[in-house]
Amino acid sequence: MSDLQQRIRQEQRIAELCAAVIRAVSGERDLHFRGRRLHRGNAPLPWFAPHLHPSPDTDDFDSFRGAADGIALRLSASDSELHARLKPEPAVERFIFDMLEQFRCESMAPPSMPGMVRNLRHRHAQWSLVFHHSGMTDTAKGLLLYTVAQICRARVHGEQVLEETEDMLEATRFALSPLIGHALAGLRRDRTDQAAFAVHALSIAGTVAGMLDDAGDDPRDASSSETESDNQRQLFSLIAEMDREFEEAFAVADAGRSKVLDDAAGGYRVFTTTYDREHEAATLARKAVLVENREQLDRRIAAQGVNVARLARELRALLAEPARDGWDGGQEEGSIDGRRLAQLIASPTERRLFRRERHEPVADCCVTFLIDCSGSMKAHAESVAMLVDVFARALEQAGVTSEVLGFTTGAWNGGRALRDWQRAGKPPHPGRLSERCHLVFKSGETPWRRARPSISALLKADLFREGIDGEAVDWACARLLSRAEERKLLLVISDGSPMDSATQLANDTHYLDHHLREVVSRHEQAGQVEIGAIGVGLDLSPYYLHSQVIDQAASTGNQVFREIVGLMARLGR
Repeated sequence: MSDLQQRIRQEQRIAELCAAVIRAVSGERDLHFRGRRLHRGNAPLPWFAPHLHPSPDTDDFDSFRGAADGIALRLSASDSELHARLKPEPAVERFIFDMLEQFRCESMAPPSMPGMVRNLRHRHAQWSLVFHHSGMTDTAKGLLLYTVAQICRARVHGEQVLEETEDMLEATRFALSPLIGHALAGLRRDRTDQAAFAVHALSIAGTVAGMLDDAGDDPRDASSSETESDNQRQLFSLIAEMDREFEEAFAVADAGRSKVLDDAAGGYRVFTTTYDREHEAATLARKAVLVENREQLDRRIAAQGVNVARLARELRALLAEPARDGWDGGQEEGSIDGRRLAQLIASPTERRLFRRERHEPVADCCVTFLIDCSGSMKAHAESVAMLVDVFARALEQAGVTSEVLGFTTGAWNGGRALRDWQRAGKPPHPGRLSERCHLVFKSGETPWRRARPSISALLKADLFREGIDGEAVDWACARLLSRAEERKLLLVISDGSPMDSATQLANDTHYLDHHLREVVSRHEQAGQVEIGAIGVGLDLSPYYLHSQVIDQAASTGNQVFREIVGLMARLGR
């Protein structure tokens, strides 16, 4: 098993154990992790507090246990509706208020569970040290926020502040005491009463937010170094991230049920297929345009600095399975080789009379990338083209077959299909009203080198119109099922929900995304094709069981490729 596979499996195991702890302590049965985010059913839960999100790369298992215990106590000891009514509007005040409510919930850990108390203390200590060693306490704002977190938790829990940074806090603690001393005393006293506790928490949050605003005018900050400015940005990006729920950090696809589809006797309908087309993408652009696009794409790939050979090795380790590849003779152990028995007579001391079966890793697999070519994806066209081009090249080096497909429509707003429906008298609930267009950028039989011009057709802006995702997934799965490879993977790349304006206006808003969920669910249950989704700045988990959000604006180097390889590792497990 490769290091990557071991790391992925270890992360999955930790997520499963943490989810089990949270379910057991909170009593909620429908909690589970998706992409390192806790969900209740299909709905992602809020961030709660910054120390509840350990990293598998830097934190130990006890930190994950502490985070799981903290989340479980928050779910069981806090009234979310009351908290939502009481929390302040300004971002910094809301951040501090949320953090203090988390401290209150953690202080409710039962004394009969000393392991939970120890886990909670360990997790907060680890987070505190990471915060401190990252340099964020080198600024006035960072030190103020850190001091508030330390003294408030110590007061609520009746414990000492972290010993390693205790001396550093003294001056800031002294300045805070006359301003929040009364509210601090109330935190411990009223920790069993959420509403009464909130009064003191709001007072502290308002005071500290005002102090942070004043610190922003400190002349020392104006003359700070570039490193200190980076720390300031890092600190307040932390506040911004914790201030909003996951849906705001990476928006969640808006999926709903379609009453029209629920009531339809025959299920999903298509008004007409007369104008549906399937094209080789290279035929839709002039050769000169493809050459220009290819040069642009090559420059982007070179600037990205991707290690294709390393990526190919990771993919081979992930997708290849051992297969018989003949025998190795002349071995000192193994199965007796009948052809060498005569040597035993001629040379009784001869020991190399055995043979061993030889196994070589063989990737009997096909990976299909299905790209949403709707209008909103036009802004991501170059980044997505770079992704699939590099993956197609790396997969070929790993001995894995790959396809690159796309889907769009032949016209905006229904085109000729809509006009046919209008001429027919606009019968109610006509189903899909558009000119479906499926694109083949690279087929499984085409080598990457020959497909390079066709892949660059992704940069042709007028290909991007609207999208019928459900039919595209069906089409891509049908192509995969017609292939001889044993393992079949489909990765859908999209930045939004299905969208076709004519279809939605003639049926209802969720007609297409309801159909997409039905199609994906059917194929996932059949198990013949492993389906994953890559959300470009969007969480696609309402549609797909396995999904990964990527932020290409923030990702650098090989990071986004590692995230996609991680998604592929989770498929079929």
